[in-house]
Amino acid sequence: DLATAFNDRGQIKYLRVEFAAAMEDYTAAIECQPGFEVPYYNRGLVLYRLGSFDEAMKDFRKVLELNPQFEDAALSLKQAILDKEEKQKRSY
Repeated sequence: DLATAFNDRGQIKYLRVEFAAAMEDYTAAIECQPGFEVPYYNRGLVLYRLGSFDEAMKDFRKVLELNPQFEDAALSLKQAILDKEEKQKRSY
């Protein structure tokens, strides 16, 4: 389906380190199928790598809302929270 195609294309762009283009595809996948948790997770990973911890946590939380058993999203959420706290400590 279209949402899966956008997500898969986003993965290729992510692996090429084309983060902005990957995020566009993940967002398009979400718009096609809002209940599909995988593109939220993938977009969260890009946001995390870019240091946008709040936005990443929002996407990881959405994944867990849609699929509470998605263990990688739970781990990524915990890591984003820790890294955000660490970043805030170093900002002083």
